[in-house]
Amino acid sequence: MDWLSEPGYWAGRLVFTRGLALIYLVAFVSSLRQFRPLIATSGMLPVSRFLARTPFRRSPSLFHLHWSDRFFAACCWAGVLLSAAALVGLVDRVPLWAWMAVWAVLWALYLSIVNVGQVWYGFGWESLLLEAGFLAIFLGPASVAPPTLVLWLLLWLLFRLEFGAGLIKIRGDPCWRDLTCLRYHHETQPMPNPLSWWFHHLSPRLHTVEALANHAMQLIVIWGVFAPQPVATVAALAVVVTQGYLIISGNFAWLNWLTLVLATSAIDGRVWHAVLRISPPGHLATPTWFAVLVVVVSAGLLALSWRPARNLVSRRQKMNASFDPLHLVNSYGAFGSVTRTRDEVVVEGTDDPHPTPETVWEEYEFRGKPGDVRRRPPQVAPYHLRLDWLMWFVGIDPGYGNRWLPAFLRLLLEGDPATLALLRHSPFPPDAPPAFVRVSLYRYRFTTREERRETGAWWSRTPEGVLISPVSSADLRSPAR
Repeated sequence: MDWLSEPGYWAGRLVFTRGLALIYLVAFVSSLRQFRPLIATSGMLPVSRFLARTPFRRSPSLFHLHWSDRFFAACCWAGVLLSAAALVGLVDRVPLWAWMAVWAVLWALYLSIVNVGQVWYGFGWESLLLEAGFLAIFLGPASVAPPTLVLWLLLWLLFRLEFGAGLIKIRGDPCWRDLTCLRYHHETQPMPNPLSWWFHHLSPRLHTVEALANHAMQLIVIWGVFAPQPVATVAALAVVVTQGYLIISGNFAWLNWLTLVLATSAIDGRVWHAVLRISPPGHLATPTWFAVLVVVVSAGLLALSWRPARNLVSRRQKMNASFDPLHLVNSYGAFGSVTRTRDEVVVEGTDDPHPTPETVWEEYEFRGKPGDVRRRPPQVAPYHLRLDWLMWFVGIDPGYGNRWLPAFLRLLLEGDPATLALLRHSPFPPDAPPAFVRVSLYRYRFTTREERRETGAWWSRTPEGVLISPVSSADLRSPAR
């Protein structure tokens, strides 16, 4: 069955799976560190309530069998340990069946988390990790020849990811067609990073070049990954370069990192041999049962690809949509529209028992999103700050916070330690919570070069009003569990 294996991609398979293991590790650590205030029994959106109203067929998850905060933490720790083992190469030394078991457990554990994570896990890179993670199950360890069909499915995933993102832009915001979107994007993106201020201040001509390069990459160059070598390698390296550019200009969790990792699977193994000085063993096995399984799984995934493929050519293209509860084949896209201004949510508290117009309000500082105008935007990706991301959406439309924002404010009023741990700074310690909190809205913009020199501030802001008037713990009583 030589036609089912591609020994030339042995090194590419190794690089891809190590990179994927690193992303899994970050994802499980992110879940472990943030789940208690977000989805735990006493969190903002408790999983127990979600499970009570959601059948297994709609959200397949181990937690339908058993739920407790301790069990969730144990699943996260299992994912951390297994992904770390895959990252350092231990899993490459095991038999084929054990390799498949390890990667299948990683996928099942993270699927279980995503399917009960509700709005906190509603991002495209969650489905991207699950789709790539499922394919990794069938790549095999170092002793097995990389299956050709699975390699093509990885290219199909990379193509949908990039081409879908390109189409959603062309069909969406007019600024993508007149090449002006990048004049706003670096400033208004969800979570700017340390270099975003500098990218925002590039000349309008360079912003036009950025937009043109984006369209060229996502709509034209990406087709090259299906071409013979060396064209596929050139196209893949172009993806690596453009994703690297996005990594240094913003914080998008592991989206760009995983896209870059996917692109490594298209690079010719001879390139990896020259760079890494690694070679495959003398004999690469392809067990018959494994080859048959790969054919069956590939046929199933191609059948499931019909709806995502149809979505690509649809005038009503869906962005970041899953068409099956296992997230096996999905649609992707990002920034079909770009906001021109930045309205930022600022949460404030006071220990004044009777707030008046003269009351002094103190701000809570988040880890990633803008707050203190003198604080340089931090680098947090590939780590995912879920609360900070959703706060950005609330600034665009307060309705995004209807389900969880009141619970967040209640936990602040209670001085909940786990919730305060999500923040960079709280002006009130857990044992002395505020009497009232409120949510204000500010218009943020990057300072000009002159303002930056004079004030040292990265941001300038002006008040836009109060989004949520002062509330106390009595106004936000915890509902019965």
